[in-house]
Amino acid sequence: MTSACPTSRWYRLREHAEQRRLWASAARFRVAACGRRSGKSELAKRQGVARAIAPQVYADARYIFGGPTWEQSKRVFWSDLKKLVPPWALIGQTPKTAISEGELSIKLMSGATIQVVGLDRPQRAEGTPIDWLCIDEAADVREDAWTFHLRPGLSERGGEAWIISTPEGRNWLWALAQKAQEDDTGLWSFHTWASSTVLPPEEIAIARTELDERTFKQEYEADFLDASGRVYYAFDRDVHVEPVAYDPALPVSLCLDFNVSPGTGIVVQEQMYRGKNPAVDRAKPVTCVIAEIWIKDNSNTVRICQEFLARYGDHKFEVCLYGDAAGGNRGTSGVLGSDWSLVQQCLEPAFGRTAIQPSRLRMRVPRSNPSVRSRINATNSRLRAVDGTVRLIVDPSCKHLIEDLEGVTWAPNGRDIDKRNPWATHLTDGLSYMIVEEHPVGEHRSSITQL
Repeated sequence: MTSACPTSRWYRLREHAEQRRLWASAARFRVAACGRRSGKSELAKRQGVARAIAPQVYADARYIFGGPTWEQSKRVFWSDLKKLVPPWALIGQTPKTAISEGELSIKLMSGATIQVVGLDRPQRAEGTPIDWLCIDEAADVREDAWTFHLRPGLSERGGEAWIISTPEGRNWLWALAQKAQEDDTGLWSFHTWASSTVLPPEEIAIARTELDERTFKQEYEADFLDASGRVYYAFDRDVHVEPVAYDPALPVSLCLDFNVSPGTGIVVQEQMYRGKNPAVDRAKPVTCVIAEIWIKDNSNTVRICQEFLARYGDHKFEVCLYGDAAGGNRGTSGVLGSDWSLVQQCLEPAFGRTAIQPSRLRMRVPRSNPSVRSRINATNSRLRAVDGTVRLIVDPSCKHLIEDLEGVTWAPNGRDIDKRNPWATHLTDGLSYMIVEEHPVGEHRSSITQL
């Protein structure tokens, strides 16, 4: 596990018996449901590289590493794979000849090709047969990517797959885990371990102070929790609702989830807590929802921005914008350009660059949306950590947001938010986009860009 390919990147791991069992398994399909930062992706990288540089049965063997999106796959795999492959294994023995940065592929002397793909478009992995496959964060990959695009590619040559993830409710990964545990043919194997088997105790202790109990069990103890019921289960209006005032001396954030009926926005500030609730964190700024914008019918992006300007147009400090990266796919975009372009056009006259000061408008919008799980876990953890600490307060004037926090539920598949109520989810979605970027949990990494 640590010396098959002697490059400096093959450092010694803090491995344990279950990891060694995963590495040595003879099963074609290995399912691993493990805690965060516990080594599952690292083992997959090493096994894939070790096998790819070895002599091949087929001259055009393909070794595929995939994650939920192209950006996530590149971030998790690409740099490490290039460092794990020794120079002697590259075709031509030179990176210039062997490595394609555009295609995220590495051609090897063995005849094999290592390729990194995003499984939001699983067609990228189709074509010639797949000899070995890693699906990372499988819980965030759509089931049909495996069923219709990847599994058929493994059939022609008896290709193998590692399907690895932190659990996320009773979804298709859970079903595969059950199948692997019940299998007595040797075709499947199942592996699981908690983060505490690898991470130092102090890291686990920190996680307990930052995450809500359910998220901690799922992310660090690899527990397949039933995801049915309330999405924001950590919210309690008796705990989280109390008056919080706008502070003109602090930055203000506008959180958007573009919609027409209703049109919505959430206004947030990070403030030091001055109330009396002993559960609220007093050591660091708390996320305070100071206002909501709710236009019931025939709204649009411009009207939301105008309402924000009517309330906060004289704000003298930064105005940060968060929300749906897909702004422009619906709403008013078909007439005047993307929703984010409209937001910028509306707000720049008030907060943009002038002759005497730089722009105070900050577009904190990711290049692609984070997963639903990342948003929900971050929001619930902000609401209440395992140790009971509260870091999110909502002003009682935000009645529609409070209704959302109490009433939004999971869809029957346990993976998506139930969107059947046209009045619900927009405010909580907007808030969660902000929280996941500023207060992420697990392995979410911001991909903020300036528009």
